[in-house]
Amino acid sequence: MNLSSLARGGRRRRTTTVAVLAATVPAALLLGACSPVATPSSSAPSTTGAVPHVSEVDPLADPRSWTGLVDISLPGIEVAPVHDPTPDLPVTVTDAQGTRVTVEDASRILALDIYGTLSQTVFELGLGDRVVGRDTSSQFDEIADRPLVTSNGHELNAEAILALDPTVVLTDTSLGPWDVVLQLRDAGIPVVVTDSHRGLDNLASLTGQVADALGVPAEGEELGERITSEAEEMEEQIAAVVPKDPNARLRTVFLYVRGSSGVYYMFGQESGADSLIEAVGGYDVSAEIGWKGMRPLTDEGLVSAQPDVVLMMSKGLESVGGVEGLLDRFPALAQTPAGENERVVAMDDDQVLSYGPRTADVLNALAVALYAPDSL
Repeated sequence: MNLSSLARGGRRRRTTTVAVLAATVPAALLLGACSPVATPSSSAPSTTGAVPHVSEVDPLADPRSWTGLVDISLPGIEVAPVHDPTPDLPVTVTDAQGTRVTVEDASRILALDIYGTLSQTVFELGLGDRVVGRDTSSQFDEIADRPLVTSNGHELNAEAILALDPTVVLTDTSLGPWDVVLQLRDAGIPVVVTDSHRGLDNLASLTGQVADALGVPAEGEELGERITSEAEEMEEQIAAVVPKDPNARLRTVFLYVRGSSGVYYMFGQESGADSLIEAVGGYDVSAEIGWKGMRPLTDEGLVSAQPDVVLMMSKGLESVGGVEGLLDRFPALAQTPAGENERVVAMDDDQVLSYGPRTADVLNALAVALYAPDSL
């Protein structure tokens, strides 16, 4: 698809499904060498190429002029461990729930959460060879051969976990049922519950929680600093290309939908989606309308938000039959600029709110999708 032939700032309507390779700083840190290829859609030819660094794009003269879906799937990461450490154990930590847990052995690790953040962190700390299983969201190449211990999407499977004989389990409250955690503790397995919040404000602290529990605090501090500095540098470069006037930025909301389960939420303040929207140069509408946390989606909420663009998870959008299905289920969305223009940016479920080691990657891709979608 050759979008450069279109007049910049003119009205555009596209459905672009792109497997993108986001440029980060440094680019070689997280990225593989293969070139991504777009999946052809019925309304747009395929696109081949890498997502440019946000500092290299020419933003649309009018970012509200773009119409249609942009669906982003980042390729697999290339794990870049900070070191090849030897855990200093035993160690006793107080986890995010205030429980004191003693870890004596980190030879068989399970790191499980809804986004795959914890497992990737363990690999980036240099302890990936000790990981014995994975959750559904952990899809990167280095962990792909590990057995799955979650079922029905994101449910902890006690039988599968116990069969792997883990010496330590790292998890948070994003997975359940909680009875499985209690069962593991009853079996004598140390279970460390980390912070379930995902945001730019706890990149280093979450990394530190994982590292401390595994007896590699120095590596955790180094990795936390690396992730944070990459994210901060990316935010600065995004800020340099997005509109300076907040009123000129795209009014953005984050919708979480699961059509098969009848689950429809709009994420607001303190949900993690708010800091993501702000970091990629969007205008977080939730603060304006007083929408806090994760609340069931309502027609009133959509109409009052008047978003220019809707940010979603790709499988969630798929579960309602795409953009047309979303509009059918929520006719009120058609009363907003996002609905009128079918302006949706979707991203892989295990990427968009994962934060962690590939935060800069995600920020770059979303900023480009919002303000320079014709560069994809």
